[in-house]
Amino acid sequence: MRTYIGGHQAVSVNDFIELALGTPPELWLGEEGETEEERAARKDAARDILADNPELPDDVARIAAEVIEAHAPELFNVVPLTRPAGRRRPSRKGAAA
Repeated sequence: MRTYIGGHQAVSVNDFIELALGTPPELWLGEEGETEEERAARKDAARDILADNPELPDDVARIAAEVIEAHAPELFNVVPLTRPAGRRRPSRKGAAA
């Protein structure tokens, strides 16, 4: 089965990330072995993109939160913590000021 997003075929996880962000992840994360000139050019391009789209960091954070919420158990092997029965935290409503 093939997956298309906005007319573009996504065949890998990086393809999905790039299509969700509108930019390749390497633009933000860098690449191993990049030169100082390549790093400077990458950072300049990232600054230009953020200047054109100041909502991008919020969009990325929202997308990441949605992915974590939807897939936390399989991504992070998370086990929900429970409180022991009979032990409750004291209420702050009755505390004197």
